[in-house]
Amino acid sequence: MTATEIAKVIDECAPVLAGGWIQKIYQPTDRTVVLEIRTPGRTHRLLISCHPETARLHIITAAFQNPPTPPPLCQFLRAHLQGARIDQIEQIQGDRIVQLVLTAKEGPCRLVAELTGKTSNLLVLNEANHIRRDLSGTTDRVGRLYVPPPHQQRERDAASQTRFIQDVPNSPFPLSAAIEAYYLTTETTSAVEAARNTRASLLRKSIKKLRRRIEAWHEDLAKAEKYKAYDRYGELIKANLGVFRKGHTEVLVVDYFDEALPNLTIPLDQAKTPQGNMDDYFRKHRKYLTAERELRPRIGEGERELTTLLGELTTIEQGTWEPPDKPRQITQTTIRQRTGKGKGPQEQRHGPFRRFTSSDGLAIYVGRTARENDELTFGLAKSDDLWLHARGTPGSHVVVRLGKGAEPPVETLRDAATLALLYSDLKKSGKGEVVYTRRKWVKKAKDQAPGAVIVTQEKSMHVSLEKKRLDALKARSTRE
Repeated sequence: MTATEIAKVIDECAPVLAGGWIQKIYQPTDRTVVLEIRTPGRTHRLLISCHPETARLHIITAAFQNPPTPPPLCQFLRAHLQGARIDQIEQIQGDRIVQLVLTAKEGPCRLVAELTGKTSNLLVLNEANHIRRDLSGTTDRVGRLYVPPPHQQRERDAASQTRFIQDVPNSPFPLSAAIEAYYLTTETTSAVEAARNTRASLLRKSIKKLRRRIEAWHEDLAKAEKYKAYDRYGELIKANLGVFRKGHTEVLVVDYFDEALPNLTIPLDQAKTPQGNMDDYFRKHRKYLTAERELRPRIGEGERELTTLLGELTTIEQGTWEPPDKPRQITQTTIRQRTGKGKGPQEQRHGPFRRFTSSDGLAIYVGRTARENDELTFGLAKSDDLWLHARGTPGSHVVVRLGKGAEPPVETLRDAATLALLYSDLKKSGKGEVVYTRRKWVKKAKDQAPGAVIVTQEKSMHVSLEKKRLDALKARSTRE
């Protein structure tokens, strides 16, 4: 909005809002604040947008969808400005700056909206005009005397006409109504384009990661397939245990699995006994069977997911993609739950959940069963706690206790991810991918077994089981 348009909006709404009080405050997006203002006989919503492309201030009639947890600035405004009386709304120096002069429970203060395009900002000032908080969250300005940005007279002179057509019938605020209608169309188009670009970027990243994962699964499967015939070698060694001794590098046997009964030379590890060689061949064959059982379904599922992602990316590139009706996160991962009772080496059976302490001294909880997972995630965990799970495989829920707004230390994150991998079906491979997010982004999967969840806004990390880290976690496990 130009300075002229802002002046006309102030002329329209200031007489009505002055004397009202702020009964509720919302922050639907990172750069938008909505004040719900109560005046005699009516409630109005004042929108303050500090988006670089759509900076503006006007009264709105439509309600915005708000995030489940109010952002930090919204919490600050609610704590200090909710309940404040609006004494005056005015434009500063005829520029694109608007201030709300308030009387709050702590005393006089001001809310200043700098609607200056790329530098747009919203600031809370105390009675002495010192900055207490701003929308950008910069700490270096807190406590400093507020100085308005340089005045740009040229823009106001150039814009003597408003571009908003005031043809909204029976509206007490026709200019605000026209602005709301204008930006509804503009922002809807921009939102769809932004969602399309965001989705395309996430799809490309997901496709790249998924292709690498499928390629790694194929490589692991190819390595394991070398052991396909090792059960046969084990059986033949078993039938000839008395023929050779430790120190032999090979043994010649009759292959009774072949109808022609040919001679077959089987390589041996000379450092192992005949029994040890036999056990080694059987163990490697079991590794092959495990890879066949686990990797082939995983590869099939991954390739189906890859086809779906590629198809969606094609619709975006062709311009036929549409955003979902309901706002939600771009990616969601359904986590299947383990129902078995497998024990890890440091499992504690005293009280609910396995309990550990991270290298940074933070509490880590690990569910044992599907029902414990459900109880841990939706009973014990708080919204800001860190939640982890091995990606795409049955396993335990892992929760790290965090203070409100605290970020997990790097070593704590690595400790928790190691436990998520250890207590999952990826333990056998010794490595895998672990997803993590805040507990508030984990929802129960509808009509699914206990412990089944839908995860949004997740990140992921690749983890390998390290003996040194596992030993340290075992030493710090508790029996609470």
